[in-house]
Amino acid sequence: MYNIIEQIMDAARKYTIVDYGFFKFLMISFGILLGVYFAQPILNIIWLVWIIFIVSAIWMIYKIFKYTK
Repeated sequence: MYNIIEQIMDAARKYTIVDYGFFKFLMISFGILLGVYFAQPILNIIWLVWIIFIVSAIWMIYKIFKYTK
């Protein structure tokens, strides 16, 4: 298992900004597709989606301020 993770990390170190941009578009489009196909079930757990969003946003804001000092 460790070997697989190490191979993935080695590949990720070689990615360019364009590669990460395409990866972000991949994740965004996948999220939109899930939202379209599973709109009603997701509405039942919208509170969880909001909690994940808020925690993630706070985490990223913390990291931004930590690394810009």
